[in-house]
Formats: sequence, C-alpha cells, structure tokens
Amino acid sequence: MNAQEFREFAKAAVDYVAEYDESIRDRPVLPEVEPGYLARLLPSEPPNEPETWQQVLQDLDRHIMPGMTHWHSPHFHAYYPAAKSYPSIVGELLSAGLGCMGFSWIASPACTELEMLVTDWLAQILGLPEHFLNSSEGPGGGVLQSSASESTLLSMIAARQRLRRSIFFVQSLFLIKWIVDRFADQANLSVEKAARLADMGVRLLPSDERCSLRGPTLLEHLERDAKLGYVACIVVATLGTTSTCAFDRLDEIGPICRERGIWLHVDAAYAGAAFVCPEYRELMAGIEHVDSFTFNPHKWLLVNADCSVHWYHWQLSLSRRFRALKIWLVLRLYGVEGLRKHIRDTVGLAQQFERLVEADERFEMPVQSSMAVVCFRIKGKNELTRRLLDKIMLRRNVYVVPSVYRKLLIIRFVVCSQLTQAEDVAYAWREMSEQAQLVLDECATDERQLLIPQQVDCPDNDDDPLVVQIQHNSDRRSPEDDTMCGERFELVRNRVDTSMKKNASGSVQHSISAAFFKLFAGAFKNDHRQLA
Repeated sequence: MNAQEFREFAKAAVDYVAEYDESIRDRPVLPEVEPGYLARLLPSEPPNEPETWQQVLQDLDRHIMPGMTHWHSPHFHAYYPAAKSYPSIVGELLSAGLGCMGFSWIASPACTELEMLVTDWLAQILGLPEHFLNSSEGPGGGVLQSSASESTLLSMIAARQRLRRSIFFVQSLFLIKWIVDRFADQANLSVEKAARLADMGVRLLPSDERCSLRGPTLLEHLERDAKLGYVACIVVATLGTTSTCAFDRLDEIGPICRERGIWLHVDAAYAGAAFVCPEYRELMAGIEHVDSFTFNPHKWLLVNADCSVHWYHWQLSLSRRFRALKIWLVLRLYGVEGLRKHIRDTVGLAQQFERLVEADERFEMPVQSSMAVVCFRIKGKNELTRRLLDKIMLRRNVYVVPSVYRKLLIIRFVVCSQLTQAEDVAYAWREMSEQAQLVLDECATDERQLLIPQQVDCPDNDDDPLVVQIQHNSDRRSPEDDTMCGERFELVRNRVDTSMKKNASGSVQHSISAAFFKLFAGAFKNDHRQLA
C-alpha cells in the first residue's frame, strides 16, 4: 500500500467510523450471533495474494459488525464506560503513524517527555499530592500502563521488595509465615490475580453496609494476623468498586498503613476520573498517605483504551507506545472544564434514573447510588429480579448486567456512552418498567411455585466458561480465610421453557437465567464477593 492508497483507505475508514457513531442509536446494542459464527463466515487460512482495502472494509461491515456489542450505544448500561472521543481516535492514529518506541529518552525524547508532562497534568487536575508529580523533588512520577491490573501488580511487587529489604536488614525473615496482601471484599478480581502473580498470600477484609473498607476493620485484622506471625505487605484500597462504586475510607486506612510501614495502593480505575470535579475530592480524603495510585482515563475520561495512569515509577514493558499523544489531544481539545462537564452530565443522567427507581414502589435500591452507577432490584425474592434480567437480555433493547449485594441479586445500571441523553435514560426505564410488570403479572399466577424454596448445588465444572471460580491456594490460607470465604450463595432456579426462547433463525437460545445462576453460585461457592 502506497501513500495515496493509504490516504484513500484512511479517509474511507474515518467516514465509516463517523457513520457508525451517527447510526449507533438505531443498532441493537447486543449482537444476535452464536459462538463460532465468524469461523463459518471467514476463510480458515490467510489469503496468498493481497486483497483490496475495499474488499476488507466490505467484509468488516458484513461479517465483523454483526458480531459487535456496541459499547458506545446510548442503550449500553453494563459493566463500566469504555471511553472514546474523536480527539483520542486521532491521537491513536498519530501514535501508530509515527510508530516510535519510547523505551528510553534518546529512543524518542518527545515520547518520554510528553508522557511525563501529561501525567503531571492529570495529577494536577485530579488534585493529587505534589509529590506524585514528575516535576517534583519527591520519589513519585506518573507512568502510562495498559490497565489498572498491570499497575496493581507492579505496586504489589514494589511493596514486596520494600518489605523484604527491611526484613533482611533486621534479619528476621524466619519469623514470617507469609507476606500478606489485604484488600476489601469489594475489590476487583484483578487485585487477587495480581497477588497470585506476585506470590503473595491474600486476606479479604469485610466491608461495611456501604461496601467501604474502614480503618477499625483493617486494624482488627492486622492485630489478629500479627499474633499468627503474618506480615502485612500491602493494602489495596478501592475508590469506586466494580459492583456498587463504593469508596474505601483512605482517611482511616492511610494513617494505620503509614504507622505500620504498610504499602497503601489505591485502585481508582473507574471513579478516579470524577476527581477532575472538585466536589468529589472529599471521597479521596487521606490521599496524602498513599504510596501508589492508578486510574484509567480509558474508562470515563474520553481517552480510548488502552490507557491507565500509574503514579509510581515502575513499568514492565520496555518498548512503549506513544500513549501520551491521545491524552494530550483530549486535554487540549476538551480542556479541564470540558472534562468536568462530561463527568457532571453523566452523573446527572444516572441521578435521573435513580429518581425514576425511587418513585416506583415495585423497586428498591439496597445500596446507595454512586457516581453514574445505580443498583436496584424488584422487591421480594431474587427470582423476580432474575426473571427481569432474563427478559431484558432476550429483548436486547438495553444492556445491563447483574451483581450481588449481601446475597441480594441486583441490576447495575451505568451511564456509559458519551452519546447518552435524557431520552435514552427514559427509554431504558420504560423497558425495565414494562418488563418488570410482565414478571410480576406472571408470578402472580405462579406464586405457589415461586415461594417454594429450592436447594440447588453450586456447579463444580471448571471447564464451564459461565462459572467464575476463585480458588485460593490451600497452603496460603488460614481458618479465618475459610470462615470469610466459606459462605455459599443459593439462587432459586425454576425450569425454563426453552420453546419461548427461539431466535430468528429458529435455534434455541441458552437460558440467560442459567448463565446467571452459574455465574453467581460458582463465584459465591469460593469467595462470596460481588461480581459485575
């Protein structure tokens, strides 16, 4: 492909993306395909001879697009935002086009120095302490990573190394049973995965009724473990948990960690972007005690993935992409006030949905809404909410995902798309409300069956992709761990009439309810933590 062909192809691709965005509201948010659909449409071997870009773009539209879940649809309210903006897209294009490798200053001075600049800018607009800046005389400095998972792993390794150096210095290594990583039971699963990779034991700490980790809880477990000979290495606090967007109390946790020499890492992957708005910074009170901090601009700050900022100067990769370009373009073309408006508008839309839930006596919100996350359910048994989820998933008009709060099945409604407007929130609510009424009407005629308790075993099939297994290494667990993780969560599962669930092609769809059952029962068998 020569330069002229590149211009033509790139212009056509830009037009394709723009037209996609302009029509995304009218597209079904979820695809109507079955696993393995693409293998039946595309050749099993690569082409021997080059094809034209027109053919490739045509196949993209015919074969790839039908299998897309539209994360930027205004009807996508699942998981968390996947940020995208035109300035960031152009930044990605420029980064790929320039094609530099920023593994050292001389390899690409602009790549190195722009990354230092934009991470300082981000630290400033989030209100982080001055010692987090590259330009400060402190030990800090921001680095761009691919994900918060990577950042958490690096912080754990750094914490482990610091502790081991101090232990060797006092020659007391033999006193250690294991080096322990602590985090709340609301933490993202990536935290536990990072602990395994760092070869560290794990202690899950219970959260309060608002899903927050509190200082007295941490202190109690530290003192208990110290008597058993365990050495605390790192505490991972979360600002904006995955399930309910709860905030751990850094103002209580931080002084305890500082006094005892324990590394305190903060995972603010989603909600960290909200700190560009001064009114939310009280939620990170105690940030001055933190050793490392990470958040993902690619979730809520209009920067395309992958882009995670880690304020602690460690990194895994040697060859590094020029990620700073897209952040630089977003910050310059939106400005701080533009980013604040985006955050506030998103929260306002979530509050609109929250008011609709509050006004409807059929629903309840077991946990307080936070940022752009609203957790709600039909009042009564979990089975009612499970049936509502079934209907919503089968209709594919909006996309939401479930979670669990204190054994209650809940629905997470998240404002994700930059394109979402008030009428889209109203549309989602109508969909929820109408389907909820159908569930209640059906259950009114099936009340006897609904009220019969059913004992259902948790699935043990590790090969089932619908089962989330969280297995703790037995030689790294104490009796306290077994008490903490031993609860089993049971969902009522009624028989599903699959004849009602045929798609347009006539093939029987798998029961969504069965998938939900396996997800939650499998997870709670080993860990009883919230999943989204």
